[in-house]
Amino acid sequence: MSALPSRFSDWFATRGWQAHPHQLDMLARADEPSLLLIAPTGGGKTLAGFLPTLVELADGGFEGLHTLYVSPLKALAADIRRNLLTPITEMDLPIRVEDRTGDTSSARKKRQRGDPPHILLTTPESLALLVSYEDSPRIFANLQRVVVDEIHALSESKRGDQLMLALSRLQALAPNLRRVGLSATVENPAALAAELARHPDPCPILHADPGPDPDISMLVTDEKPPWAGGGAKYAIPAVLEQVRRHKTTLIFHNTRAQAEIFFHNLWLANDDDLPIGIHHGSLSREQRQKVEAAMVAGALRAVVCTGTLDLGIDWGDVDLIIQIGAPKNVKRLIQRIGRANHRYNAPSKAILVPANRFEIVECVAALEAARERDLDGDPKGPGPRDVLCQHILIRACAGPFLADDLYQEVKSAGAYAALSRAAFDDCLAFCATGGYALRAYDRWQRLKQTDGAWHLRDPRAALRIRMNIGTIQDTDRVKVRWRGRGGAPLGEVEEGFAATLTPGDTFLIGGQVVRYDRMREMIVEVSRRTDKEPRIATFMGTKFATSTQLSQRILRMFQQESWPELPGHTAEWLALQREVSKLPEADRILVETFPDAGRHHVCAYGFAGRNAQQTLGLLLTQRMEVQGLHPLGFVATDYATLIWGLDPVTDPEPLFTPDSLRDDFETWLGGNAVMKRTFRNVATIAGLIERNLPQATRKSGRQATFSSDILYETLMKYEPDHLLLRITREEALRGLVDFGRIEEMLTRTAGRIDHVALERVTPLAAPMFLEMGRVPVAASGAQRLMEEEASRLMALAGLEA
Repeated sequence: MSALPSRFSDWFATRGWQAHPHQLDMLARADEPSLLLIAPTGGGKTLAGFLPTLVELADGGFEGLHTLYVSPLKALAADIRRNLLTPITEMDLPIRVEDRTGDTSSARKKRQRGDPPHILLTTPESLALLVSYEDSPRIFANLQRVVVDEIHALSESKRGDQLMLALSRLQALAPNLRRVGLSATVENPAALAAELARHPDPCPILHADPGPDPDISMLVTDEKPPWAGGGAKYAIPAVLEQVRRHKTTLIFHNTRAQAEIFFHNLWLANDDDLPIGIHHGSLSREQRQKVEAAMVAGALRAVVCTGTLDLGIDWGDVDLIIQIGAPKNVKRLIQRIGRANHRYNAPSKAILVPANRFEIVECVAALEAARERDLDGDPKGPGPRDVLCQHILIRACAGPFLADDLYQEVKSAGAYAALSRAAFDDCLAFCATGGYALRAYDRWQRLKQTDGAWHLRDPRAALRIRMNIGTIQDTDRVKVRWRGRGGAPLGEVEEGFAATLTPGDTFLIGGQVVRYDRMREMIVEVSRRTDKEPRIATFMGTKFATSTQLSQRILRMFQQESWPELPGHTAEWLALQREVSKLPEADRILVETFPDAGRHHVCAYGFAGRNAQQTLGLLLTQRMEVQGLHPLGFVATDYATLIWGLDPVTDPEPLFTPDSLRDDFETWLGGNAVMKRTFRNVATIAGLIERNLPQATRKSGRQATFSSDILYETLMKYEPDHLLLRITREEALRGLVDFGRIEEMLTRTAGRIDHVALERVTPLAAPMFLEMGRVPVAASGAQRLMEEEASRLMALAGLEA
């Protein structure tokens, strides 16, 4: 298939198109066992991935499932289906295309198993469910191709590991299966290709012409950004002006809560009544679909959104991307920029809006990195064993298996290529008995071996296992509906937030101010209320940490003699910091100490990312407590940790001794709530804790936490070397506490500390005090008190408010 069949070339011609070279290359290399295509957004990479499938199916006669398409998002699968139907319909191809996601009805899912379409569009979770059925060998018997779209996004989480284990199973069912990966944003193509291919097979990489550089800039407003905070309310008028100038604008935020706040403020300022929507993962399916339909119809001028629209969805005529707040990660920024101008060889246009003064520096650094195509990313570790445990249970649901066969299948997935047999057997033993401390309990006796083959001890357990398939850890959320019988759904909020509500309280959801009326059967019932200032619904979402590479670029910027690329007020701020104290450097830790308001303060600039700086604060305050320095609290950002206490720190070096920090970390981690939270996530994925139960009963977050806490404490006491405790520790080190970034900081600085003792707060430390202002102040004058304190601190630091 080195050339397009006439039927296809004629279709391209009628549309005034010409096939791109990389699309023809994909067609020519359609027989490759695996192939990775890296192409810019708007370059037609999805059509390139499907073109061999459409050509192979064009003459009819193929029975069953030919191509499986896997995407990270349900919405993306639905969007691809819409786009695929255009060439299929216009060329009258005998091809049936369907999607299968969590939004698909159970009746359609049942029909798809009995009569699979030629092309099935799905997600990793739905695929894992499909391979768990006893009839999966029949469903996938004729499978020819798997197309993994936006593969880089899947690779960054456990969903990617879940997918690759499912592919190892599909390869066993269909040995001639060909794998195709599609991506626009990759910092390490070779590593991604190795992950896609069946290990140790090679995976060729096709690079499409990257096209022109994006048109990206930073928004500069007459009003100066605030010193702290992430809302960017100051920029609302300028953002609205940009919306007026463009056809459709996507306004990205890093968290759902920030998106809600910004949408609310944007709507209040929208005097022209421009049609504006909001889209994020906590909104109801009906709400999201309504916005998606309006985007397809070109009926919206702007959509305030989060990561739900990060990926390759091609809706409407989007001609501008606005990123509110520093992107934290250059790769994510490039991905979001690519949502604008879905035309090949035409530049995407994007504007960055720093939420506060420090983010101006980060935005400029991110812009420079994006222009240089300097993508960031950390090397991926070995395949997580909690996901492997889930896969073993999934495999058992499909029927008996031999351990040797499954071990070889698993090792064919790149992330698990180095998995030892002992580690695999550990996971198998856990799935069979729950481990030494739990083997006496029937509920965890799930597998048994008969005549050498492993199978479910009780076939009825398959239902419960299938109900809990997945690696996405839902925050503990409850549904929100309008009050009244059959009230329409609005979305979900954190269970912990719902527990703080009393009748009459107001909050934001879907950009609307609603009043809490009551909680009934784990559903928050609300009514409309617009005459009262809203509280903000708390959506956990993802709180991104600034990447290591971006932090290093900022530190290099600090060493410049001057900063002509920065706005004058920001350059003057950095110059004043250099005059009063000094600017942080990459190879040393800057520690400032100073008194303020009757307290002694320590500000440590580690540039290790939010989670690591938070952990550093916990460890330093613990060490200060041991030294009798009476710390009272701390606050952390991506760049620094500010601690306040009753006694001055005259010599900070002992606080940062690497060996002592590591020892303290081990002691602290053992009994910390972070470990319990991580254990709950690990235990849920591995199948020890069930969140979803038959009869549509679901454990509340409190019930799950209670169960996991008991299990955690039991295992810590009776089996401290339990598999899940070992996994938990590894996960905690990488994730919530991110001690690896602290290790990187300690290695980078090698014990070199610049201690600057001062008589007052410094320009760089002053905004840290405003982070503390987020703690509620009890009184109607709270806002005024915060503003007065902010003005005092800024003036003390020699800065304008």
